[in-house]
Amino acid sequence: MTQDHDYAQRLDAAAKALEIDLDLEQSSALLGYIAQLQRWNRTYNLTALRDPEQMLIQHLFDSLAVVGPLDQILYKNTVSTKPLVVDVGSGAGLPGVVLAIMRPHWTIRCVDAVEKKMAFVRQMASVLKLPNLHAVHARVETLPSLEADIVISRAFASLLDFATLAGSHVAQGGQLAAMKGREPLDEIDTLEQQTDWRSRHVQTLHVPELNAQRCLVWLSRQGSS
Repeated sequence: MTQDHDYAQRLDAAAKALEIDLDLEQSSALLGYIAQLQRWNRTYNLTALRDPEQMLIQHLFDSLAVVGPLDQILYKNTVSTKPLVVDVGSGAGLPGVVLAIMRPHWTIRCVDAVEKKMAFVRQMASVLKLPNLHAVHARVETLPSLEADIVISRAFASLLDFATLAGSHVAQGGQLAAMKGREPLDEIDTLEQQTDWRSRHVQTLHVPELNAQRCLVWLSRQGSS
């Protein structure tokens, strides 16, 4: 069994475990993304992970784990037929590129201050034919408001810094979503003491093949719907 075939089977199993519909085109794009990330990483050091096995689980499966939770929020709350999701501190496009592949009707904007990482995301938008994926090279706090339905981050910053730097990009009634490991109780306390952002819900994420805790912390402005 080749590595590609093994990864394709494991990706299919992960999608089933996460109750996500995954077609052959999406599977090919996800595996192509990881292959490109390995290739670029040799030269540009886009991610600390080097092992393809770790990339598959800790990057791909980890990002897929938020697709369902974002679906639930967007389909319940948004009036837009083409929701905007902004991935802050996106790095090599995690989870932004994965979201763009899985949900072509969403507009995804990946924001990062490191140009080589956004160059990679722009390349992925071209190579993988993702017209809904956009790379923004900037510090997020310097941008005019993007009016996103959801602003998400993965290992970007503390909740306080995330809300302070990126909160202005959330549309009225929208939410911040922070991908974390263990439930960050101290960070939540600090956030709520110093800002008008509140933790609405801490959602446990079950990442296939990953023996570690993961959660998604949903934040909204106090008094918002």
